[in-house]
Amino acid sequence: MQLSLLMRGIDPLEITGRTDVEVASVCYDSRQCREGSLFVAISGLKADGHDFIADALTHGAGFIIHEGEFHPPAGVTAVRVRDSRRCLGILGKNFFNDPSAGICLIAVVGTNGKTTVTYLLESILRTAGFTVGVLGTVNYRYGGKTLPAPNTTPESFEMQKIIREMSDHGITHIVAEVSSHALDLKRVDDCAFDLGIFTNLTQDHLDYHRTMDNYFQAKKRFFSEVLPAGRKNRPQRTIVNADDPWGQRILHEVGQAVGSERLTYGIESPSDITASSFHLSLDGIKATLLLSGERLSVSSHLMGRFNLSNILAAAAASFALGITGRCIRDGIAALIHVPGRMEKVNTAGQPAVFVDYAHTDDALRRVLQNLSTFRTGRIITVFGCGGDRDRGKRPLMGEAASAYSDLAIVTSDNPRTEDPLSIIREIETGLRMVKYTEAGDPARHPAGRGYLVIPDRKEAIAAAIGMADAKDIVLIAGKGHEDYQIIGTKRFPFDDRVIAREELTRWQVGRKRS
Repeated sequence: MQLSLLMRGIDPLEITGRTDVEVASVCYDSRQCREGSLFVAISGLKADGHDFIADALTHGAGFIIHEGEFHPPAGVTAVRVRDSRRCLGILGKNFFNDPSAGICLIAVVGTNGKTTVTYLLESILRTAGFTVGVLGTVNYRYGGKTLPAPNTTPESFEMQKIIREMSDHGITHIVAEVSSHALDLKRVDDCAFDLGIFTNLTQDHLDYHRTMDNYFQAKKRFFSEVLPAGRKNRPQRTIVNADDPWGQRILHEVGQAVGSERLTYGIESPSDITASSFHLSLDGIKATLLLSGERLSVSSHLMGRFNLSNILAAAAASFALGITGRCIRDGIAALIHVPGRMEKVNTAGQPAVFVDYAHTDDALRRVLQNLSTFRTGRIITVFGCGGDRDRGKRPLMGEAASAYSDLAIVTSDNPRTEDPLSIIREIETGLRMVKYTEAGDPARHPAGRGYLVIPDRKEAIAAAIGMADAKDIVLIAGKGHEDYQIIGTKRFPFDDRVIAREELTRWQVGRKRS
């Protein structure tokens, strides 16, 4: 495609060189440039692309989009712009011929519940006969193909590329988790969305956003700016959790500017989509939903009140898209589990062991609250906090764990470049429990409530399951679906679910011997 066509929608400050020349590819990583590539110099979180312009030229780039001072060598076209990151999405939209225009694109926005809602929607849409693609934290998937997800939401150019690939593959609907980072970094600004869901907002990512209001403004931006900008020839819809106070702010501050249709869902607050009755158990959820007055009985393998809220979100979105109650019901029932989201890893006769991605204090509190309603024995919680991330939530995680656990084992999550023991010490400031100094202490104080520090995560999981009785519940929180642990700057193979199953086998063998 010629540079002049590729730049449609971009208002350059200055152009040096020709624009009637074919562009072979578009890159924002200088190492991927080749002969005739267009290199977009964007400022990242850890590096500035402007520092790699020379490297891009060495690799053959013939076109440079930049923000600062740059004097191109002969034969190279340079385009100076105000915001090269914003341009990257426009270039992607043009390069891939506006791929989201002909597809139903759904966004799920919020701190907690995004992944579960995408899985529920995927199941419902498939039940309704549609072909579905998903972009999210666990992976990117469509048409039997599964791709690793380096980010919850891809970079803007990659986003356009993946949507084009899905569209060419015959995908009719795409469900995407849209993160606050993606919104702040304009990764989805040039995607034409049909529907957006707001699940909730709780403290997370303050290492990046600094304040809760900044965090909220990033989320709100989807509904106030990104969704209305889609301008498709069909109504755009927004779905908001009325039980969440930040959801109420979305409704109040954005109002009907969101689009021509708006639905609320909730368990406690008056809502368009709600549950008139429900029963929660370790086997799942049974509920009667009210879809704008229409009654629908549903059963789900998912557990807990928070997952009932996720079911309502998916049902509301499906209802807004015109999907029948039967397909909504059958799609909800068809989803067996969501990877690393309250994923049960034990078998009959063993302690109930769950692996969950809960890595915020609100998510951990909600999971433990729900598990506490099913308890017949102790609740043992294994958790930690990620390094190089929001430090403010560490004591809050400790508070959440101590509020509902009989025994908490504080361990490493993904420590990254931080000292694991330093992270643990910050968590301990929020723990309102007795500190046990030896692994045998919990057995010596069976009626007490306390915590252990076991920095090695594998040892922590082994200790938790080894101490558990068949009637106990063990929650392994924080990493969920992840099959790695980040120590320093390297990833090492590590899967909570695999470790837990190994320890449950040892537990079973030990009980048979005794």
